[in-house]
Amino acid sequence: MDAIFILTGAGISAESGLGTFRDKDGLWTRYDLRRVATPEGFRADPALVHDFYNMRRQNCLEASPNAAHQALARLQRDYPGEVTLVTQNVDDLHERAGAAEVIHMHGELLRALCAACGHRWPAPARMLPEDRCPACDRAATRPDIVWFGEVPYRMDEIVERLARARLFAVIGSSGEVYPAAGFVEEAVSQGARTVEINLEPCGRGNLFGSGLYGPASAVVPSWVEGLLGG
Repeated sequence: MDAIFILTGAGISAESGLGTFRDKDGLWTRYDLRRVATPEGFRADPALVHDFYNMRRQNCLEASPNAAHQALARLQRDYPGEVTLVTQNVDDLHERAGAAEVIHMHGELLRALCAACGHRWPAPARMLPEDRCPACDRAATRPDIVWFGEVPYRMDEIVERLARARLFAVIGSSGEVYPAAGFVEEAVSQGARTVEINLEPCGRGNLFGSGLYGPASAVVPSWVEGLLGG
């Protein structure tokens, strides 16, 4: 049975109330990303960065999975072959929908990371600069988020799984941010079928063999139904 590799982006969670990166009036537009989403910004003003991610964490906790998250969880559960689910999102909606395994290449809002020793643990709802690491007791805690200029997580594993895929799908992502932007090119070079599932074609839509367009909560369940032979 063909292996499936799925990359999800902010668009899959937008219908759950989590704004996309480029929302005109979204949370990101009210902050200078250099101050809240870089290691340099964190060193300069950790309180500002924690406040920003505390708001995002609260937003995440108040959201619920939608039909697209649930359909992908069903695909992982019922498809007889390998289904790799990689997300650029830092929310936990895939897991709450029942996904068995999710690779968070950009980290997770609900996890904390010690910048001193690398220890990770579940994040409290509100993080503060004075929070101490439970492993080394240093006040060096930060959100377990991959910031601009940092290397995404589990890339070696992602590349290995992508090499096995015979079907590559992007759902709710513009496909313009590297290294994820290069996944479709790699999939095409390996002869995999490729499909883009978005509200509308993205700027790299010509790289995909096919496209399905509309709200993720409507399009993804029908796509999964077809893969499962329903």
